[in-house]
Amino acid sequence: MLETESNFGEFRLLLEELCCDLCRFEHVIRDGLAPEAVRIDREYWLASSGAFADIRVAPSGQPPYFVEVKYGYTNDKLVRNLVRKYASPASTNAAAAKKVVLVVDRASRPGWKLLEQELASRLHQGLALEVWDEDRLLSRLADGFGISVPEITAENLLDVRQAIDRAKGFHAFGGSSFSEYEHDPLKADLLWHFGFWRLKQLRSTGRLTPRDVLPPGSYQAVAVLLADLCSFSSYVRDTSDAEIVRESLTAFYSKARYQIINNGGMLYQFAGDEVIGLFGIPDHPREFTDAVLDTARALCRIGESVSQRWQRRIDRVQSAAGLHVGVALGDLQIVSLRPFSRLHVGAIGDCINVAARLLTLAGPSEVVLSNAFHQRLEEHSQVRCHEIEPIDARNVGRIRAWKLAQPAEHA
Repeated sequence: MLETESNFGEFRLLLEELCCDLCRFEHVIRDGLAPEAVRIDREYWLASSGAFADIRVAPSGQPPYFVEVKYGYTNDKLVRNLVRKYASPASTNAAAAKKVVLVVDRASRPGWKLLEQELASRLHQGLALEVWDEDRLLSRLADGFGISVPEITAENLLDVRQAIDRAKGFHAFGGSSFSEYEHDPLKADLLWHFGFWRLKQLRSTGRLTPRDVLPPGSYQAVAVLLADLCSFSSYVRDTSDAEIVRESLTAFYSKARYQIINNGGMLYQFAGDEVIGLFGIPDHPREFTDAVLDTARALCRIGESVSQRWQRRIDRVQSAAGLHVGVALGDLQIVSLRPFSRLHVGAIGDCINVAARLLTLAGPSEVVLSNAFHQRLEEHSQVRCHEIEPIDARNVGRIRAWKLAQPAEHA
């Protein structure tokens, strides 16, 4: 079933999603942390050129660690990949990291013990190797979620994901017992748009039912984050294999969505190579503007990683890589797309148009902010921005804008 690299790539993406959920729930159950106290990033930039960790987990008060999902890699490729990322202390970009968790199909690899010893010896001193093979991954799923499957296959893991989504729903929306919890379409839809822990926060503030979470109406001072891949049309034009296009977009969608909802935002929608996230809706969590900037930087890294992998698989060299980000602040109207519906809603507001216009001013891995959003930032974030020339926006007028300075490692 997984005979093509594209199928393996999609399978690894599914495993990455499950590992993110598994790590978060383990720290919640084992360590008593709040779900939002476990920071998880996908495609975390490492200091060595061109390298990204699949996943970085940073539980509050504990050392961070990395997770690498390498099902389907040859032994040689597995060694090269881990050495490139983790052989040097500088490459981890986080001196406090203590381990790399390797999620791997051990059963299909003769001589695994010797390979494991080689991998452990090639990591830099102080960075331990922890292996999650098929048995260990299945055991953790059973312990964390009460899910029992006979083997790691795409079909089984789809069932696992559905079971985990149900567990998230129970955590978010509550109920008398897990066995009696009903995971209906509206709950499933809200879990697509929001992190489960964010939904639980909203319930604790008085939005007691799923229909209370995002009712139609006006929402003030919503931050709109809009991002799209650089030179997307060129990448598609120069890619003869349609599977590569589909896999690249699926990777972008999966990782971008996770980053937005992981940081407390709402995934509004995808359109082609474009993603729209909303922050400060339906309420304004403390320091939500910092979460927007954090998400923008993380999305830039995801865009770089997706573009680099895409470039490696095609002949023609592309002129740009990464993505552009535009951020604006303003009022939004949430509108039902069907009478009395909470399942299908849309958003309208000038701030979406402004974010789209600012997007065109951003170069690869650059973030351009509206003045209204810039004014809501804390001073330590404001000083990291420089003003650019005002721009004309169709049907909006002239916009005052700011560009966020790139982190030092990207300068």
